[in-house]
Amino acid sequence: QLQACGGGLVQPGGSLRLSCVVSGFTLGRYTIGWFRQAPDKEREGVACIMTSDGSTYYAESVKGRFTIFADNAKNTVFLQMNNLRPEDTAVYSCAADDVGLLTLIAAEYEHWGQGTEVTVSS
Repeated sequence: QLQACGGGLVQPGGSLRLSCVVSGFTLGRYTIGWFRQAPDKEREGVACIMTSDGSTYYAESVKGRFTIFADNAKNTVFLQMNNLRPEDTAVYSCAADDVGLLTLIAAEYEHWGQGTEVTVSS
């Protein structure tokens, strides 16, 4: 089971940290990905991390602004979002891939959690 939390309302240029708390299985061999979906848009992969070695991969739209990292001891993956823009407004969800490859293709992920809403607005 995965549970995303930490969303909220933030002004442009602000920061938020999202958490993905994992229960029922242990991080360390899974890839965890963050995805987002804005109203009337398709779901978009944002960032992912191979929890076995910490390798990461980012979508071009967030590179340099977002950082994904894991605390395996707490079974939690974080998404630090800085310099937020109105176009980052979306529902953010986390997912787990059993195979453990770096990918932002949603269909590769077998386990999904509920999302958390992020709104960037002045």
